[in-house]
Amino acid sequence: MKTVQMTLDEALVRRVDRIRKQLRQSRSAFTRDALREYLARHTTAELERRHREGYERHPVSGDEFSAWEAEQAWGDA
Repeated sequence: MKTVQMTLDEALVRRVDRIRKQLRQSRSAFTRDALREYLARHTTAELERRHREGYERHPVSGDEFSAWEAEQAWGDA
């Protein structure tokens, strides 16, 4: 692990401390979890953006998925 020094405003530190105490975590553990969660959300948002841009560049044609209609199973059988 690497030690990183950060500057945070006092209100944020108070909020972090209140929650991390409830979770019985250190500030470092809480911050690591928060950063991991943010990075995962950021990655998902970036993939969604790229997916959206791909469909904007190459829109779905009207019959693109028609070959799969017979394969659909709706569970009524």
